[in-house]
Amino acid sequence: MKRNTPSVQEDDAAKEQFQTDIAFSRIEQMIVTRQLPPGEVVSEVQLADQLHMGRTPVREALQRLRQLGFVEMRPRRGTSICSVDVRQQLELLEVRRPLEALVVRCACARASTDERTELKRLARRLVDAARKKNVEDYFDVNRTIHQAQVLAAHNSMLTSTMLPIHAQSRRFWYQTIEEANAFLDAAKLHASVLDGIVENAPDDAVKASDELMSLLDRLTRAALDAFSIHSR
Repeated sequence: MKRNTPSVQEDDAAKEQFQTDIAFSRIEQMIVTRQLPPGEVVSEVQLADQLHMGRTPVREALQRLRQLGFVEMRPRRGTSICSVDVRQQLELLEVRRPLEALVVRCACARASTDERTELKRLARRLVDAARKKNVEDYFDVNRTIHQAQVLAAHNSMLTSTMLPIHAQSRRFWYQTIEEANAFLDAAKLHASVLDGIVENAPDDAVKASDELMSLLDRLTRAALDAFSIHSR
């Protein structure tokens, strides 16, 4: 019997996609952590040299980041890093709140045993990072939690919908939550959401999710008030 083996073209495409994913992840992290601050103009050549990879995966990664609203591409002006809009975060939270509840209910119903075990581990890691005030570890775990929680919902439409929402939120909170000194409060609520999924207790998980969204809403409004004062 003849075996089906990947062609050279398929193998090359897989490697290229892998490189693009790496480029996307690393550039997104640079934007979130403000290594690439708002307004900075970047080039494919510059980023390719910095990341030690070719221009093609960098170009594809920038296109994906443009779709997320992280970068803006203008003819003859190059690619620049978009600013963070505090007011837009309030609009985003309005959309995010019911979607997070849906993710939680789906995950409670569909998560595998291995996925629940991983979510429980991540919950403990997030609280530990918050207690240690380890900003980098906190946001690294936070990103992993968002991905794992959405995947545990086993709904491809939710996965594609939540990706840009979580990315924009992560970028905003990296520069805001430290100022609000609310790492531990947020981490404990995140952990309560995950514990509800692990224990298949959807009502408890949704309640914790709603409390988390309310906390983020209060912090966003506080950030907006501070921004308004500084702008006067």
